[in-house]
Amino acid sequence: MVENPNTISVAESEIEIKAIRAQGSGGQNVNKVSSAIHLRYDIDASSLPEVYKERLLKLNDSRITREGIVVIKSQQYRTQEKNREEAVRRLQELVDSIAVLPPKRKPTKPTRISQKKRLESKTHRGQLKIMRKKSGEYPL
Repeated sequence: MVENPNTISVAESEIEIKAIRAQGSGGQNVNKVSSAIHLRYDIDASSLPEVYKERLLKLNDSRITREGIVVIKSQQYRTQEKNREEAVRRLQELVDSIAVLPPKRKPTKPTRISQKKRLESKTHRGQLKIMRKKSGEYPL
């Protein structure tokens, strides 16, 4: 289990990790060493509670596919172990982000003064626009 205190735990057995070759510069070594990590996590098949699964699937995140699979690629470090830790950390961060509900918004009424200021600024803007027009277009 990957666990942090006061967070949702993600079971390591549900994470599929594959080593791939990293992209970019790095000389000859980059062509023969698979140091990048490709992490896949199936949300539907996971042991997360249904509420969290729904929240994850509703997230507008490019790392989540239409099929409900989280795909994270890590190639920041030169070692496979560090890239693996980084990918798992990012997955945990994503899961933790949906664990806390945003606070409910309490609708408030605009004050009378703010309503008056808004209407005055609208009429002022309209007057400016009328002043800019040529005198022959709109008779006053």
